[in-house]
Amino acid sequence: MTRTPSLLPLPAHYDPAQAAAWAYRPDEAALAEAAAAWRARHGLRPSAADERRVHLLLIDVQKDFCFPEGSLYVAGRTGTGAVDDSRRLAELVYRNLGVITDITTTMDTHFAYQIFSPAFWIDDADRPLTAHRVITAEQLASGQVRPTPAVAKWLCGGNYAWLCKQVRFYVEELERAGKYQLYLWPPHCLLGSDGHALAGVVHAARLFHAFARGAQSWVEVKGGNPLTENYSVLRPEVLARWDGAPLAQRNTQFVRTLLAADAVVIAGQAASHCVKSTIDDLLDELVAVDPALARKVYLVTDCMSAVTVPDGKGGFVADFTDAAEQALARFAAAGMHLVRSTDPIARWPGL
Repeated sequence: MTRTPSLLPLPAHYDPAQAAAWAYRPDEAALAEAAAAWRARHGLRPSAADERRVHLLLIDVQKDFCFPEGSLYVAGRTGTGAVDDSRRLAELVYRNLGVITDITTTMDTHFAYQIFSPAFWIDDADRPLTAHRVITAEQLASGQVRPTPAVAKWLCGGNYAWLCKQVRFYVEELERAGKYQLYLWPPHCLLGSDGHALAGVVHAARLFHAFARGAQSWVEVKGGNPLTENYSVLRPEVLARWDGAPLAQRNTQFVRTLLAADAVVIAGQAASHCVKSTIDDLLDELVAVDPALARKVYLVTDCMSAVTVPDGKGGFVADFTDAAEQALARFAAAGMHLVRSTDPIARWPGL
């Protein structure tokens, strides 16, 4: 690879094998010391001095998604999807340290009972449901599934009839919007769990950038509302309750932050769900201002993978790869750039 003024070597502390190590966590104090020396060695300026502000948005690069030990490992069709993505993502940050102005990591953040949790639901024989299935409005209307009454006390003051109306309204709203049906996921990214933490190799890279460039290590938390999904960091899937009251709201402050950047670079997990939804919502926001603004968005295609659920026989119970690829094609048609981490950011179109 040809060196350019903006392309840096990989620092001595980085080991690509860390991308596959669930237990790896960086020594933050040692990183700060190493970053100070790196800044002096390579003449790195503070991020505040950047004339062109490049904002790297890392979607849900958390342990439960990024390792086979995780409860919702994003393996892609290769089986090593998120592990490979984390390695390339860390190297993207290190190589382009002087070009990236800001890094924000989103953190999917959940609790034991949420509307997409199997434990939230029971069937018509009062048995709990299992993960990796869809709940439809027709199933609710026929009584095949219903929310477990145990959650009504703390969720809606014990008003179980209200809760039943709410979940049916929610599922109908999802189906009307046409983006997703309600899909039940295994417990993942539970607040306080090991799986909620960022993958260590990515955490190290973002902190090294922060310490080397005097930039804050921003985090956007999403997903804690028990009555709505929050695939996108910019807004939940449904904003209103059946009775017209607000259920959730858009992340307007972060929308403004991204709109203010000269370039927005997006990577993370999963390409078929949280990455896709965030880009969909960002595109809506950009088009509302000026469709040409889509050209300032760069999607790092080799640093994201799609959700797949192996069937144990060499195939898949579920495979969302095609949906992810179709979404990327649609985003490119809207003007966004599909790029690769191995190409220096300074050489990307428009930069």
